[in-house]
This record gives sequence, structure tokens and C-alpha cells, in this order.
Amino acid sequence: MAPLRLGSVAPNFSAETTSGPIDFHEFIGDSWAVLFSHPADFTPVCTTELGEVAKLEPQFSKRNVKVIGLSTNDLADHSKWVDDINEVNNVNLAFPIIADKDREVATLYDMLDSVEHDASNVVNGIPFTVRSVFVIDPAKKIRLILTYPASCGRNFDEILRAIDSLQLSDRQPIATPANWQPGEDVIVHVSVPTDKAKEIFPEVKEALPYLRFATLPADEQVQNN
Repeated sequence: MAPLRLGSVAPNFSAETTSGPIDFHEFIGDSWAVLFSHPADFTPVCTTELGEVAKLEPQFSKRNVKVIGLSTNDLADHSKWVDDINEVNNVNLAFPIIADKDREVATLYDMLDSVEHDASNVVNGIPFTVRSVFVIDPAKKIRLILTYPASCGRNFDEILRAIDSLQLSDRQPIATPANWQPGEDVIVHVSVPTDKAKEIFPEVKEALPYLRFATLPADEQVQNN
């Protein structure tokens, strides 16, 4: 199978989850999706991550994004683990977690760790997943891929920020600069001439011929804020 890249169609699969059986593409429907993996149930970093996503789920929903986790345990373990997650983080986790005990989805999405990278994440020759993140759009195309080691918890505020950038660049001919936050100035896309940019945006500031900052239209300023 060809490696998954930005722009690849996210492979479809059927799986059991804490919310019942799913067909992944049907689950996504007309929404965006974030698929994110966890090495195993009852692990400390994952417990904090899933709690954080449960807290942020309204922010994902506001952006028309469905979140779905994955861990390499069965549904019985998942159910017990969700109780721990809810208690420790004071949340009510409602999004699905895939039970990928046989590592079929993890293999499909190349999420598995290796002895060469982290021997502690391979037990009795069986690899656990790294902390993979796939952001997928309504066309089922992969738009962003992040891979963290098992030892490093993810920054989900950054994932939301990246989704804001992706969705904004689908609506407007722009790119976003380093450390950009929603509502701040953006960069005019290189394909747009400056005179045309001045018709699109309320204000355009030319720092260099190839670097032009623009203020977003008012309706974009309030998007997701």
C-alpha cells in the first residue's frame, strides 16, 4: 500500500467503537474528522489527552469536526477506561473510541511504533501505536498528519488552530503566518496579484513583493471565536 500523504484519500474501514460499529467514511459524512491514536488503555498520558479532547469537543463541533480516538484494547477495557477518564478529568466523554485490538486500523494508517524508535512501546514483540493525528476533510482527503512519540502528550489547542487555518484557506485565498491565531492578519496567497488582493481584503500591507499581509473581512473575523 502506498504511504499516506497530504491529499491522500483516508482509507475506509469498519470497526467496533464505544459508540457502536462504524463505517469510517459514513461516520465522517459531510463533516471534517480528527482520528487520533493512543498506545493503550489505562495509560497516564492518554488518560489526560482523552479528557482534554472531551473538554474541547464543543470547540471541534463548532468547526464541524468529529473526533474519534483509537486504542489497541477491546471494548470491555475501553468502557472501564472511559470511567477513569471521566473521573480524573471531570468530563463526560461522548465521542467514539475505536477498539483496535488486532491493530488492523493502526496498520492501515501506519501508526505502529518500532523497537528502533522506542523499545518501551513494543511489548513481547507486539508494537503499540505512536500518537498519530489525522485531520480529514469532508471529501475524505487527509489534510494534516502529526506524529508524536508515546512519551509526549499532544497539544490539542494547536490542532484546533491548524484546523482553523485549513478551513480558512479553503474559504479565502490566503496562507497563515507563524504562530497565527484566528482573527489575526493573514498572508495573501502567492497566486493573487496585489491589486486583486486589495479588492478582496479590507487592508493589504506589502512587507516584501512576495510577502503581503491582509486583514480578514469582518465576517471571517468572528468565525469560531
